[in-house]
Amino acid sequence: MSKLDKRSKAYKNSLKASKGLGDDIEKVMKATGVKSLVKAIWGEGCGCDERKEWLNKKFPHKNIECLTETEYNYLTEWFKYNRQSITFIERTEIIKIYNRILNKKQKDTTCSSCLVNIISEIRQVYNEYLTKE
Repeated sequence: MSKLDKRSKAYKNSLKASKGLGDDIEKVMKATGVKSLVKAIWGEGCGCDERKEWLNKKFPHKNIECLTETEYNYLTEWFKYNRQSITFIERTEIIKIYNRILNKKQKDTTCSSCLVNIISEIRQVYNEYLTKE
């Protein structure tokens, strides 16, 4: 890590988790001294903050939570069958798992393409467990 004083604000800021690509680039620019150089040449209105926020929104980090044992067991049972339809109870449970592990706020939906995408994202997370067994 860096040689910053652990009591300093700069050190504490360096530990903050990045929201996305913009934060990652900013950390590199600070560490290399490029950010100071840009601010010295173009001043505070250089557009760095706007670019950082745009990049964070465009390329966010996905903070994925681990499946609980109950969720894992539910998905194991659920993925056993090649389903052509989904019941209300299954849909509710799938969306609940989706929202928790991917930090989303998806409301109940009957849109088939939305559900296919939700199930696909959950399956990617679930498959990570299978490759580690």
